[in-house]
Amino acid sequence: MARTRSAVEAPAVADLPGGPIPFTLRHSPRARGLRVVLHPDRGVVVTMPAARAGRTDGVQRAVAFLAEREPWLRRHLGRQAAVAAELARRGGATDGGNIPFRGRLHRIRVVPAVSGIRRSDVVAFDDELVIHRVSGDRRSEASILERWFRTMAWDAIESAVTAHAVDMRVAPVAVTLRDPRTRWGSASRTGRLSFSWRLVLAPPEALETVVVHELAHLRVFGHGPRFWALVASRRPDHRTWRRWLQDHSTELHTALDPAPAAVLPLVAG
Repeated sequence: MARTRSAVEAPAVADLPGGPIPFTLRHSPRARGLRVVLHPDRGVVVTMPAARAGRTDGVQRAVAFLAEREPWLRRHLGRQAAVAAELARRGGATDGGNIPFRGRLHRIRVVPAVSGIRRSDVVAFDDELVIHRVSGDRRSEASILERWFRTMAWDAIESAVTAHAVDMRVAPVAVTLRDPRTRWGSASRTGRLSFSWRLVLAPPEALETVVVHELAHLRVFGHGPRFWALVASRRPDHRTWRRWLQDHSTELHTALDPAPAAVLPLVAG
């Protein structure tokens, strides 16, 4: 067994009706119950409370837990494999690859920058993102694109905030861009908003939905009926775009990866 962050782990195999599924059994002092995660790199990981680490039936309990969720497991394992294959096929952030921008795939084309240009730049067309690369620029295409995407994201988010804040009777004191892995935006009680720059890769409606969501938190914290009524007053289709972001999370978070992309973890308890 290997210790990882005070947890004890061991490999195991669940012999299920649909065939064997290898998994890692993890005993964690922080766990309160059984949980399964479909991790992009480690595969299936089952976590249970550390207090049960000495139980001889630990593996049996984990296998029974997985058996109850076998349809879910196989459905999502298949979906992860399909998503990874599609993202690999697109080629990532390289010359000739395809990445999303404002909800549509764009092919990347890299060309030399004209004489006199000191910094690489990106120009967007209907179905292409053309990188004008300066010969001395050692940055990767992904780094060049990210810098440009951040600028585009800032413009789009600032525009959406301006379009909705007054009518929603809120006034954010600051807006920042970050690159979180688990949320698209956040709001503090002090009036500060933060957004993922990757929202610019999604359709404009999805970006606007997140902006409205966080602006609404400046009036109503929590997710009760008043909050959702406020969101719906500005984006009646907010459920559609929240679902879109959930379904395309892996695509957006790995869009600039040049290699076959990892799939974000899925969790079931």
